[in-house]
Amino acid sequence: MKKLIRYFLQGLLIIAPAVITIYIVYLVFSFLDGAIQHFFAQYLPFRIPGLGIVALLIIITILGFIGQSILFRPLQRLLDRILINAPLVKVLYSALRDLFSAFVGSGKKFNQPVLVKVNLISDLEKMGFITNENLSDLDIKDKVAVYFPHSYNFSGELFIVPRSQIRLINIPATEAMKFIVSGGVTKV
Repeated sequence: MKKLIRYFLQGLLIIAPAVITIYIVYLVFSFLDGAIQHFFAQYLPFRIPGLGIVALLIIITILGFIGQSILFRPLQRLLDRILINAPLVKVLYSALRDLFSAFVGSGKKFNQPVLVKVNLISDLEKMGFITNENLSDLDIKDKVAVYFPHSYNFSGELFIVPRSQIRLINIPATEAMKFIVSGGVTKV
């Protein structure tokens, strides 16, 4: 079962940035479930609600399995080069690719939960994740990048924080993310 989940996550890592980029560009015309339902309607005499999502999950998992092979990597690099060289699409695709690789795959970034003092007087702290410890490219020293997910939402904010105001938390990153996203309702 763990291997199947790993294949699914690998498939998600391979396809998600490209699909989301293409989806957003294609959003003007509309896509997803309607398109897949239309495709299967040609072969089935009845409509199956949710078939598009099931088909998408299966395709992503199969792509994750195929993506583990050496044969697929050149194709993935070709797709990367095409999308990275496309004007406007480049910015969206590379940002989404980096975001997805931060959550799954070997480039996970959200694996170091921290508490950051946001108000020294009241000792107020906020929970987040260190995403980058070296900000020398930005000419910033003695600070790190910390991502703060929002509760009950899949968005967040990035703060550049002095190292002295950060305290590492000894809990798994997944538990920290659940705790933050649930607004502190989930037990750690």
